[in-house]
Amino acid sequence: MALVGVVVIARAAEESAALAKPPAVVAVRIGRLIAPETASVLAQQLLVIEGDRVKAVGPAAALQSSVPATATLIDLSDYTVLPGLIDCHTHVVSQPEDYYGDRFRKSPIDLAISAHVYARRTVEAGFTTIRNLGAAEYIDLALRRAIDSGKVVGPRMLCAAITLSATGGHGDLNGFSPYLKFDRISGIADGVEGVRKRVRENIKYGADWIKIAASAGVLSEEESVGAPQYSFEEMKAVVEEAKMWGRKVAAHAHGTEAIKIAIRAGVASIEHGSFLDDEAIAMMKERGTWLVADIYNDDYILAEFGRMGYPPKIIEKERLVGRLQRENFQKAVRAGVKVAYGTDAGVYPHGWNGKQFRHMVQWGLTPMQAIQSATTDAADLIGWKDKVGRLVPGYFADFVAVKGDPLADVTLLENVALVVKGGAVVKDARRAK
Repeated sequence: MALVGVVVIARAAEESAALAKPPAVVAVRIGRLIAPETASVLAQQLLVIEGDRVKAVGPAAALQSSVPATATLIDLSDYTVLPGLIDCHTHVVSQPEDYYGDRFRKSPIDLAISAHVYARRTVEAGFTTIRNLGAAEYIDLALRRAIDSGKVVGPRMLCAAITLSATGGHGDLNGFSPYLKFDRISGIADGVEGVRKRVRENIKYGADWIKIAASAGVLSEEESVGAPQYSFEEMKAVVEEAKMWGRKVAAHAHGTEAIKIAIRAGVASIEHGSFLDDEAIAMMKERGTWLVADIYNDDYILAEFGRMGYPPKIIEKERLVGRLQRENFQKAVRAGVKVAYGTDAGVYPHGWNGKQFRHMVQWGLTPMQAIQSATTDAADLIGWKDKVGRLVPGYFADFVAVKGDPLADVTLLENVALVVKGGAVVKDARRAK
């Protein structure tokens, strides 16, 4: 039976189209399909979607007769298609504009009212799933509910809610008068019992992951950029408590010793990993700890954060981290450490998530490996390897399309032409060509 119909994506009003429901059956003609699960490229494929799931995928000649005549057709014969991308480290509810203004002239209401804008930019960039590692006032949990209910447009979200931080640590307000206080939901926790309670509170309100600031950081006013800020006993308690509730832990960790403490404590992923040494790399490989290294945003911080009023000490900390983080990422890749794609989006503008692919290739991954880090490998880390990251029957029908070959030019993933999430088109830039 011949395929009939042409997909028509009209936006009489932006929101009505953005929140459109997927057609009952969609057939997608694909010129080239990147299958990250097998590291292969398949020509002339047909993807059949029923509702929000993949029903079938295979050679077009073999599947064409099984597609009903009423199916909606998306013709991507001239495009390369790959699964929806996954960013394992975002902060989707905010992005910096002014150092002091962001802290002292905005309330959580300002963040909440604009979060949906950043969520839309993220999914329209091709990132149909994200792991959001930290947000004020449980705003990420509210955003996730709004997306899941169809009220706003955005990616699938796994959320860590409020980051756990030691007093005076990376998640605390440092460098100001002790009389300056905010009445807010706090992630500050000290001691074994203190961190256990914070884990339980996050989970109580819906956190999927727990994030802990294991070390000092760049964009805060502690003196150090990487000193440990939790003891082994405290980090171990966080991991054990999270495990008891069926959750895993992501550790913000720049410094060498903090990375090693977090690995020994049993965290699932090391975020940033700037000062990895050979011993830490060996520990990560032995224990299967994931590395999620944000190796793009150094460029943006050094170019823009001075203009936004960030203190010179913060800029100088970034100068210490930037290139060394990339060099140590390269060492970890060569050693065979598991790598998942994570950008720290929100440090730089949302929607730019794809800019990191170029850097990952420059610093050691092949283009296919970089794509795997944002599809199959990312899905494995976040615990959704049976739902997302590949286009096979039963998985969510999430995919992106680009004109050209991202295996030859990975920067094509910085500006995808088509984004489909759960069988519904959320972006189609082909009409502008």
